[in-house]
Amino acid sequence: MTSFVYSTLTDGSFLVSLFVAIAVFASLLTLIPSFSGNSLESRMKTVALEREELRSKQRSRLAEAENRRRGLRVEESKGMRSIVDRLDLRRALADENTIAKLKVAGFRGNDPLTRFLFFRLILPFVFFGAALFYVYGLGEFAEQAAPIRFFICILCAYAGFYAPILYVNNRANKRKQSIQKAFPDALDLMLICVESGMSVEAALKKVAEEIGAQSVDLAEELVLTTAELSFLQERRQAYENFAARTGVESVKSVTQALIQAERYGTPVAHALRVLAAESREARMTAAEKKAAALPPKLTVPMILFFLPVLFLIILGPAGMQISAQGGFAGMMNSNAR
Repeated sequence: MTSFVYSTLTDGSFLVSLFVAIAVFASLLTLIPSFSGNSLESRMKTVALEREELRSKQRSRLAEAENRRRGLRVEESKGMRSIVDRLDLRRALADENTIAKLKVAGFRGNDPLTRFLFFRLILPFVFFGAALFYVYGLGEFAEQAAPIRFFICILCAYAGFYAPILYVNNRANKRKQSIQKAFPDALDLMLICVESGMSVEAALKKVAEEIGAQSVDLAEELVLTTAELSFLQERRQAYENFAARTGVESVKSVTQALIQAERYGTPVAHALRVLAAESREARMTAAEKKAAALPPKLTVPMILFFLPVLFLIILGPAGMQISAQGGFAGMMNSNAR
């Protein structure tokens, strides 16, 4: 086996093929991102659509109350909407917490809510049918009793019912982490813009342009907040919407400070300076907490992977020497001579 591996590794054709495969793989890794598109531009385009929708809503509010919901957003699927409305799923499966969670996950409007309710209705039947085919059609779990096999299908149906909730929660958590990671830098940039004489709207717009490379989600929310500050009747509502859409505590603190600054006339720069310092300290504390939790997490990998290799390196030459001399008995005989 060793001679085969050695001959393979020293074969010129094999080495050339290996290098060519590595070069092709590296070329693919270099070219694939260029075909994936610019995520920031697509998300900013979505934000522009949101802004146009706010403008259309404001105009329709002055013209006719029936045309409030018109805009550039993609229309809901008529089939999904008809099923959801016919079964009245909004009242049965949706509440304020569901709508708030969808907003935190980045889904706004009635179309995502309709799709969410539709999939909560359909996926249990899909999962149940797939489980029936897997258990009875393919003959899996044949050694189990019939009630247990049917109970497995019921569990799959429950999994399908809660699968949209798990997806939304996962999407919301990832989005909150992205915003929370980039928000301290965004707050520092906003402080610089405000101290230079910019208004809050101009500062938010400038920060959104700069922070997009670090967090597209935060840039999207900042641009949407700028649009709401321009079109909503109360600026406080725009700040509250910003805090509700992100779901991050540091963002809520900043929005409360901005609301109080506009209400009582206190300097915005002073409040932002204090909050920026607190945000940096919180980020440093979180980093120190992760660093402190690292040694216990590394204990098991070190025991399983690092220590055996270390013992092999230390004791390997001695074992090879003992084996070359015929074991411990041969070594004792040589010492006796």
